[in-house]
Amino acid sequence: METTRLKTPKATQATTYTTPLGSKTEPAFASEMPFGKTNYQLMIAGIVAILAGFLIMTLDTEEFGFGFMGLTLGPLVVAAGFIIEFFAILKKPTSEA
Repeated sequence: METTRLKTPKATQATTYTTPLGSKTEPAFASEMPFGKTNYQLMIAGIVAILAGFLIMTLDTEEFGFGFMGLTLGPLVVAAGFIIEFFAILKKPTSEA
């Protein structure tokens, strides 16, 4: 009885297969990173903004944080950080060659 081994495609080989809509060629292994340098920079900026917002909320001198910094400024900075994170994830990376 013969046994056959399946060959695993190398990173440089492309796999071609046929679908009902036509044939497609895809690389065996994706060599591109999902995010570019700009995406990572924006993600770090978003994390810093979120942490800064929480720090601002803790620095409020009013009782239980009911002052301007604890109720208005800090949450706005945190929300801005989450918006930056959302944009960083959805931004399409550009080819930086």
